[in-house]
Amino acid sequence: MNPTWLLLGASTLVAALLAVAVAPVVANLATRLGMVDVPGGRRRHPRPIPRPGGVAIAVAFGLTILAFWLVDRLAGFPFLIPEEVRSPRFTVTALAALLALVVGLLDDVFELRARWQFLGHLLIAGVIVAAGIRIDTVNDPLSGDSLIALAPPLAVAFTVFWIVGMNVALNFIDGLDGLAAGVAAIAAFTFGAMALLPQVNEPFVAWMSFGLGGAICGFLVFNFHPARLFLGTTGVTFIGTLLAVLSIFGTSKVAAALLVLGVPIIDTFYVLARRALQGRAPFAPDRGHFHHRLLDVGFSHPQAVLFIYSVTLALGAIAFLSTGMVQLYSFATFAVLLGGAVMVLAQRSPKAEELDPALYPEDAD
Repeated sequence: MNPTWLLLGASTLVAALLAVAVAPVVANLATRLGMVDVPGGRRRHPRPIPRPGGVAIAVAFGLTILAFWLVDRLAGFPFLIPEEVRSPRFTVTALAALLALVVGLLDDVFELRARWQFLGHLLIAGVIVAAGIRIDTVNDPLSGDSLIALAPPLAVAFTVFWIVGMNVALNFIDGLDGLAAGVAAIAAFTFGAMALLPQVNEPFVAWMSFGLGGAICGFLVFNFHPARLFLGTTGVTFIGTLLAVLSIFGTSKVAAALLVLGVPIIDTFYVLARRALQGRAPFAPDRGHFHHRLLDVGFSHPQAVLFIYSVTLALGAIAFLSTGMVQLYSFATFAVLLGGAVMVLAQRSPKAEELDPALYPEDAD
């Protein structure tokens, strides 16, 4: 068997099994510490649900990476994992993941206001940029698949925007059981598959992505509707930061990430634009998200989640099979289509600000 596929398959399976094993421990510990979402108000779930489920993903992912690293070290040479695991990129990725875990866990413990979450995202982005990870080039939409080099200040600004935006978008879509985690898993596996393409050739990114995807899949056993464990800010920040960092590595993967994560990214844009036009705070929760609109017109909770999964899978397939320019144009086309769909759904459902929030699942804004 090809060692690369052995590594990726084994990492995915081990991470998933570890997440399944660790999640009940995390749920039990969170319940004992009072880190639960209690029903009432905007929270419709029937009983208290443990909140920091992202810890299970982080532990499963970390233990998987550590286990294969130890095998490699004991062998005395690159037995399975890519040689680059000994490079600074591995160290920076580990640092970013650890920082994201801490920032998210602080919010799950103390239930911080949205502004403090946002500052935490800025801190994460600042550390990553200071460590040398930047988006130095972007696809030129007018010249095929050529790249445009960004001036250093613009590269720093765009990288910070990308990392913070990824976290915000994933947070905004975390409004239904299993939705954010499932979309993130699809994105992780897509990033991993794209990293194996000859023109990209990033085995390190593939390994990280498949390990992350496996850990999320194991967690989904407890997070899909009806959820027994929530992703929490810990999970959103940990996953969002890792996806942002992994999408930066390699050539032209930011364009692909835009497309694969088109639903949360475009939904976030429309929601923030609508709130701005209405003179409302950007992080003030309401019922205007795409997934809420699907519920409002008659989709069941699982149907809405699975529908968005299918859309994400389709976007992932386009990203995998196409090039940078096609990815950008596909993203723009999807943005128009999703905007139209939201407008049509809005006409068939009550206005977001007029809905009784107690009748619907919690929005994670």
